[in-house]
Parts: sequence; structure tokens; C-alpha cells
Amino acid sequence: MGVAGVGHFGKFHANKVAGSARAELVAVADSDAATVAEVAATHSAIGYNDYRDMLGHIDAVTVAVPTRAHFEVASFFLEAGVHVLLEKPIADNLDDAARLIALAEKKNLVFQIGHLPRFSGAAEFLRQRLENPLFIESLRIAPFKPRGTDVSVILDLMIHDLDFILSLVQAPIASIDAAGAPVFSDSEDIANARVKFANGCIANITASRISLKTERQMRIFQPDAYIAVDFDKRKTRIVAKKSAGPIGGLADVDMEEQSYEEVDELEREVEAFIAAVQGGTPPAVSGEDGRRALEAALIVTDSLRANLEIMQAGGG
Repeated sequence: MGVAGVGHFGKFHANKVAGSARAELVAVADSDAATVAEVAATHSAIGYNDYRDMLGHIDAVTVAVPTRAHFEVASFFLEAGVHVLLEKPIADNLDDAARLIALAEKKNLVFQIGHLPRFSGAAEFLRQRLENPLFIESLRIAPFKPRGTDVSVILDLMIHDLDFILSLVQAPIASIDAAGAPVFSDSEDIANARVKFANGCIANITASRISLKTERQMRIFQPDAYIAVDFDKRKTRIVAKKSAGPIGGLADVDMEEQSYEEVDELEREVEAFIAAVQGGTPPAVSGEDGRRALEAALIVTDSLRANLEIMQAGGG
């Protein structure tokens, strides 16, 4: 395997590939000569300043370059017959996303998108306990960091929750209404979206990268039960009726609190990709999954900007 792009997050990818018992990290590439030399030396791999020079040395690659270069780099490797694990978002537009998916299918290659929450202990827990979600409230906030501001908070953070919720609800989106604004950067730094699904479920999703603290929580309401997840503390709370009859008080309610297992999400993601490549099986997060998450994120962006224009026009 190789890793294209060994900046902040790409280094973590290189660590996981190098630590895998099922793959060998043989090459890394980055335009920053000092960075690539450091990572290559750490893992006894060959370092390249041009990702194209890795061709011929690798069977599979992780692509962790800036979003604007996702299509260029991923399509190069897919066209050359190399399996690709591509960091989210799949692309910055739907046409490029569709072209990548079609190329992977044409070449019969594994094409996996890096949506980490799918590999969390929380995802495992919810898949076991969730039945028919009616309302979902999701909060993801973090302090401001210049890294990642080449895209909006929607494509940087919210897209993770959009993908996660799409995997839980498993119904088409009927409508989206969003609000938000750029504050510290040139693109949106805070956003809220109300997503209505065709089956009636509604999700209220908030993402911010200008908070004073880091917080990730989700609350899910389904018939006869309420589930709360604290991703940072790895704790869950389930409140449910003991029986189908009417509730006379707290004695008729079960409250269950428990912690779920701390797992290395990135390691799980990388190992799932390697397993799909070696087993010829579909990836855990497909290109189509990535396209749906991107489509939702772009609809959020369009709605947010339309509402912002209305507000600014009214204020003028």
C-alpha cells in the first residue's frame, strides 16, 4: 500500500497501514519534501514528492490530499488499476463523485470513502438497538483551527453526521432547510440543518468549528424509547417503557446507562479497506455512500446560502 498526502491526517493513515499485519506500507507521497522524508524514514518506506511516482509499487492506496485534489488523485490511481481508500468528502461536486464511482466499477476496484463515524463503538451500539428512528438531534462542535478551512464546516464536519444519519435512517431525503454563516473563515464555520426523510423521520443537525469546547452528542427518539449518545465520553443512555400500556410514573420506565467500547476508528476503517481488497468484497462505506453524503451536504449548503441571502436582503 501507499499513502498519497501525509499531512496532518495522512500521517495517521500511514501509521495504521504500517501497523497492519495484512498490508505493507511501501511508499508515501507529499508535495512537502520535509514531511514526506520524515514519514518515509519513520516507516522505512520510499518517499515521493509526486504521487504518480508510486505507480508500479503499490496495489492499493489511501488518498488523504486536500478536497480540491480528490478527483485528480483518486481518478489517477483508479484508472491505473489501484484500489483506493479516499478521505471524505468523496469530491467537491457530484459530477466528479459520479465519475469516480463509475471508474471504480469499470475497473472492478475497491473504492472506499473515509467516513470514520461508521466504524465507531457508538455505530456498533446503535445498529443493535435502533429500530425505527422518528427524530434525531445531532451536535458536533469544536474550537477553531485553520486546518480544514479550505472547505466549509458542512464538508469538514457535518458531512460525517449526514452520512452517519443516512446509514441509520435508510430512507431518501425529502427536504432540507438550513442556516449558518462564515465567522472566522471565508466559508461557513457554523451550520444547522433540518433534514426531513421520506419515511417521516426528521433530523436536526448542528456543526460548528468556532466553539470554545469540543462536544459530540446525538439523541434519537423512536417508538417507546429515547437513546442518547455522548461520543466523547463513550456513554449511552436509553429510556424506554417497561410495557405497552400507559405510563403512570417513573416506575413504569426503564433507564439504562452504559459505556461502549473504545475502539480505534481509523484502524478499523483501514483494516476494513484491506479486507475488502483481499477478499474481493464490497467496501464498508461505498462510493455511492460517499456520493449521497456529499449530495446532502451540498443541499445543506445551497439552503443555507439562500436563507442567508434572504436575511441580508431584508436587513438592507
